[in-house]
Amino acid sequence: MEAELLREGERIDDLQRQGRRIIQHPGRFCFGMDAVLLSAFARVYPGEKVTDLCTGTGVIPILMDSRRPDAFYRGVELQSESADMACRSVRLNGRDDNIVICEGDVRAPDTLGRPGSQDVVTVNPPYVRAASGMQNRLDPMSLARHEVSCTLLDVLRAAAWLLRSHGRFYMVHRPERLTEILTGMHEMRIEPKKLCLVYPKAMREPNMLLIEGMRDGSQGMRITKPLIIYEEDGTYTAPVKAIYEADHVEDQFTLL
Repeated sequence: MEAELLREGERIDDLQRQGRRIIQHPGRFCFGMDAVLLSAFARVYPGEKVTDLCTGTGVIPILMDSRRPDAFYRGVELQSESADMACRSVRLNGRDDNIVICEGDVRAPDTLGRPGSQDVVTVNPPYVRAASGMQNRLDPMSLARHEVSCTLLDVLRAAAWLLRSHGRFYMVHRPERLTEILTGMHEMRIEPKKLCLVYPKAMREPNMLLIEGMRDGSQGMRITKPLIIYEEDGTYTAPVKAIYEADHVEDQFTLL
């Protein structure tokens, strides 16, 4: 079965989470720690409907399903090749009943589903503003890293369209764009509720942020303790080990 699901140049990687695996291609964008952290940061409850925007090869729905297999997940991806790879990864894990992958464009929210139909929306979007002249660079790496096919506001608008009132929004992004993120969320009526800054090491500047918002939520945001990834000797810190090793669905970020 595995051989039938693979295309030329692809490989199967072990996610080390409840036996879950994923199909990836080294020449395309492969997932990183940001996806792992976001999948742990997002809270999902039994029976909830979850949409992951800009899903790529579907790693976030697959990881979240390993923690909360009694919810229902949908990944939305613009690139046909990545969406196809994600579909095959879902099949590889035997999770067709719980995870659906579809092609879609966040710039057209009304094509993504009924308004207010989702309990949770997650997204690991392109982080970098597209430089002048990049619009013609449509290779997979550019689309994944740069705002060529969608902007931050496009992503927030799509999330707001899909979320029910008091539905939850989770995103991983870059700290230097925090002002835009907070302003955009407020504009789309997604009230920021929790913020976690992620540091590579204790004495370094943060290089990631994780944010939770609530559609039509009340004002008031909690800032967690910082999440530090590495000890000085290069090993993972205890909180990161807990995120990677936890087999339960409890919010690992309550320990911060």
